[in-house]
Amino acid sequence: MWLRNAPFLSSPTERSGEDVDIIMARLKSVKAFEKFHPTLLQQICLCGFYECLEKGITLYRQGDIGTSWYTVLSGSLDVKVSETANHQDAVTICTLGIGTAFGESILDNTPRHATIVTREFSELLRIEKREFRTLWEKYRQCMAGLLAPPYGVMESAPSADSKYTLSYSNCTFYSLNIKFLRITKQKMEPASTTENIPVPSEKILWAGKMLRNAILSQAPHMIRDRKYHLKTYRRCCVGTELVDWQMQQGSCVHSRVQAVGMWQVLLEEGVLNHVDHELDFQDKYLFYRFLDDEQDDALLASEEEKKETDEELQDTLLLLSQMGPDAHMRMILRKQPGQRTVDDLEIIYEELLHIKALSHLSTTVKRELAGVLIFESHAKAGTVLFNQGEEGTSWYIILKGSVNVVIYGKGVVCTLHEGDDFGKLALVNDAPRAASIDFNRILRDVEANTVRLKEHEEDVLVLEKSNIRSSSHVGSSPLKYTVMSGTPEKILEHFLETMKLDSQFTESALDDFVLMHCVFIPNTQLCPLLIAQYPFFHSLSLPLFASQGSDQERLDYALNNKRRVMRLVLQWAAINTDHLQEEESSLAFLQEFYMAVSEDASLIPALKEQLPELEKHKVLLRQFSMGDEKLQKRQPIKSTDEILFKVYCSDHTYTTIRVPVSASVREVLSAVADKLGSRDDLLLVHLSSAGDKTVLKPSEVSIFSSLSINGRLFTCSREQLDSLTPLPEQEGPSAGSMSSFELMSSKDLAYQMTLYDWELFNCVHEHELIYHTFGRHHFKKTTANLDLFLRRFNEIQFWVVTEVCLCSALSKRVQLLKKFIKIAAHCKEFRNLNSFFAIIMGLGNPAVSRLSQTWEKLPSKFKKFYGEFENLMDPSRNHRAYRLTVAKLDPPIIPFMPLLIKDMTFTHEGNKTFVDSLVNFEKMRMIANTVRIMRYCRSQPFNHEAPQATKNHQDVRNYVRQFSVIDNQRTLSQISHKLEPRRT
Repeated sequence: MWLRNAPFLSSPTERSGEDVDIIMARLKSVKAFEKFHPTLLQQICLCGFYECLEKGITLYRQGDIGTSWYTVLSGSLDVKVSETANHQDAVTICTLGIGTAFGESILDNTPRHATIVTREFSELLRIEKREFRTLWEKYRQCMAGLLAPPYGVMESAPSADSKYTLSYSNCTFYSLNIKFLRITKQKMEPASTTENIPVPSEKILWAGKMLRNAILSQAPHMIRDRKYHLKTYRRCCVGTELVDWQMQQGSCVHSRVQAVGMWQVLLEEGVLNHVDHELDFQDKYLFYRFLDDEQDDALLASEEEKKETDEELQDTLLLLSQMGPDAHMRMILRKQPGQRTVDDLEIIYEELLHIKALSHLSTTVKRELAGVLIFESHAKAGTVLFNQGEEGTSWYIILKGSVNVVIYGKGVVCTLHEGDDFGKLALVNDAPRAASIDFNRILRDVEANTVRLKEHEEDVLVLEKSNIRSSSHVGSSPLKYTVMSGTPEKILEHFLETMKLDSQFTESALDDFVLMHCVFIPNTQLCPLLIAQYPFFHSLSLPLFASQGSDQERLDYALNNKRRVMRLVLQWAAINTDHLQEEESSLAFLQEFYMAVSEDASLIPALKEQLPELEKHKVLLRQFSMGDEKLQKRQPIKSTDEILFKVYCSDHTYTTIRVPVSASVREVLSAVADKLGSRDDLLLVHLSSAGDKTVLKPSEVSIFSSLSINGRLFTCSREQLDSLTPLPEQEGPSAGSMSSFELMSSKDLAYQMTLYDWELFNCVHEHELIYHTFGRHHFKKTTANLDLFLRRFNEIQFWVVTEVCLCSALSKRVQLLKKFIKIAAHCKEFRNLNSFFAIIMGLGNPAVSRLSQTWEKLPSKFKKFYGEFENLMDPSRNHRAYRLTVAKLDPPIIPFMPLLIKDMTFTHEGNKTFVDSLVNFEKMRMIANTVRIMRYCRSQPFNHEAPQATKNHQDVRNYVRQFSVIDNQRTLSQISHKLEPRRT
């Protein structure tokens, strides 16, 4: 949750300076406030209220007199408008997402123009009317950019006959310097734009100058006069040569496609120009000219400029590599759909996977949308996108900028921001229209390509027919059927029937089933099905097979059926090995299956080749069940493992219990009651170091591993709940450990942290991500290994904050910042992105980031490194910067685990698990794809070369495995304020 248990929950009158700092740091990440002056933001922190609302709650109704102004911190809300007095006639005109502000009608006491209803669980910042008016009067100029006309500022009045209009039944949309994707009519129009001739930013002008000077220094022959078709082009470069040169420039450029995107940045900004004024950079024999070479008296680089270029070239390439993907995406979207290549469509599709507005659509629909999306940009504020009374023709998704929603006669309803969408209803409602719509066509085409298998008039399997574009299928049938939904039994039958036995690679669809089946058919139901699918026989007469065909054909048919089931069982055993020993029924099935295959192999020699692999799994499981594990490396925690744990009472005495790791709260309380000799109605409470109490539900399982870093379990009666207080040990250390680890090499620390993180990461079973996403109580399984790995992220983060805050000497704190930035750099070098992010987020914690005196003394080189690291953490475009970085890395990789969890949660919450009582296998496929990212990261062993051995090698190892931290944010903020009091 965004701010739950944070200082925002307190009354504004009770907030301390530390509280305001914490809230302010959070609000800075909200798009609506990113350009606010710190003084204004501080005032908002002092007067704002926090509200959390469940799905379906009406915030206010159309016609009400407003009392508050709001900003969305998390979740989303629907804006509904009715043209009658009946609220039930209201239609949804748009959805408000994170960062959206609304409710400014309180400035003039006009009635609310729309009804606002929560679309999902949502968290809001609310400012009451009196305080908002005071802020408006004092900071009108600063806030005008956030509010829409008539309160905000519009550069020019909207034109009634603007050619950039989009119809809607009862409102107008004004753009404010916006870029978005548009899904429009079947007959395509050129991509609209209101952009003027580009004026390059200083940053891009500098980048263009650096690249030109580097080319003149390294390969001066690339910039010269060229003749083509009897025409001379002065001082030009060739597109292919520019890409070739850039590919030779170091680690920032990994592919020709990436290089094209980087040159496209310069082309869009006018720093590089095509001689015939084409807008797209191409890796072809086409002529381009740098802006500096447009003049006849273009100068060569001086010696001083050459030296500067040598120093700054890699930074220039890094800057362009970060901007290149967006420029390349815009270039692709500007193409007419018919001109987009298969690679272009794949790039667009990858982008669509991370857009929340499309999360509920199937893969097929997203791929179809990739072919019809148009990029549209409006630099001029006040451009009208919707005019009342016109026909609705497009659906928009905002990539950048904002859009104001205005209802005639009523004023501004709200402002939409990046990630919001609008206009979809105009495509799918029943209003008359002059042309068919691509979006409707896509939905119709998908239905036309859908094959439904029915039993007793009910759908039991839904397949979708699609064309295979891959060249590997040339000469074979171009059609492929993808499972969309079905009953578990029919999905299993389909995969067995369509399995290709001649392929040495596992089909991804089969892997999806084996990985995800625990969600919709547990092993206790799957194993009997597999036995039923394996055709038993004891003679070659084969009486159970079809009567048609020769004996050999019937024998081949039976053999192939058996081989298919065997292949599935082997894959199932390989993925589930760590978990199967916990299930007696699964072990019994594997034994029974092995005996059946052994018996058949005596009759059919072709089955013998797979017996050793099946035997290997059986022996491996027998070893596990006997506890014959090898103890040389860390072993994963199993659900059946027992744990000794302290459970505290309200007087801080405790009892020690022994229970399985996966024990439920109900089982834990039973064990505690037996020890205490009490049969009262006890509660089990998670008590954090800050004193926050969470009463655990009886059905919750595997609770020991999910405690906060310094959290403890308490048991008490309901009457004693308010009297619970944290233990003294939960406060954390009172002195830092800098004296110990300042003598340790930064690279040694990063290496030992990475070794430990890899051990934790390697113990996480793929299924734990699934249990965590769908709710482990549904499976009665532990996610202890995943919990410990996620806990490690928080531990490292608080380690950084704790050490900085417990360092009283300013000069030492500066040294600490340098040390942590160096450790982060080495973690990145070791591809340990989890610890890398944890350290950078620790440095960004409010208790550290507010230490202005410390940061001011940090050398500029380290500030620059830290800035680059922060850019990698940029959450915009769904963490695009991070995803592009990871895509360039080879395994082994320790990924930023919280983002993987977020991706899975995003897919889970945006898609139903069952549709019309059938398993939504499209959802299973999407989640399996995310799980396979973790599999890819671990597909190679960790073999980074250890730093040169030092005397304190063992000390470093021990130190990084037992950090002692303060995890109470309020305590850390108080210490921080004592170090550097707030400047008046």
